[in-house]
Amino acid sequence: MACNFPNQINNRNFLSPVGFKFTLSKDPKISFFCNSARIPEISLGSAVQPNYLKDLDVPGDKLNYGDFSLRFLVDENMENYMAVHNWLTGLGFPETTQQFRDLITDDNGVRNLNYQFSDGSLHILNSNFRDVAIVKFKDLFPIYLTSLEFEASDSDINYFTAEVTFKYTIYNVLASDNRTPL
Repeated sequence: MACNFPNQINNRNFLSPVGFKFTLSKDPKISFFCNSARIPEISLGSAVQPNYLKDLDVPGDKLNYGDFSLRFLVDENMENYMAVHNWLTGLGFPETTQQFRDLITDDNGVRNLNYQFSDGSLHILNSNFRDVAIVKFKDLFPIYLTSLEFEASDSDINYFTAEVTFKYTIYNVLASDNRTPL
């Protein structure tokens, strides 16, 4: 007599923290050396429903998404670091407004305000390094980039890593086909 448990997990393998890759549509240089990322937290506000015995907490109607941060190895020519740096300075245009115009202008001279944003995907990989899920971020833009500290007295060579923090509109967790919700 076979026992059937439909609510049990079929796959007993655990998700590995090293199984991921990140892609950024705006600039693949940023994604290439990504070595740390996390799916941001998500929270739902609550409202208080007055009651004559006790006030009741009820689900709210607005989700709050945490910032998306990732850490990447800085390449020898600093191309990936400078890609984020120039994106940030283009958004903030600290010297002239031309920096923002350069950011939103394509190679053909056409301006598009959407160029200040970029979509990104965090691919979650299984033990065979195949997609299990894809976290799709909509309209990413950087808000923070760490410094690079040079230290001549270090005896071991520790390659530079930098961390970038992004704001975004929303993220969705999709199945490996990149279309259906997980």
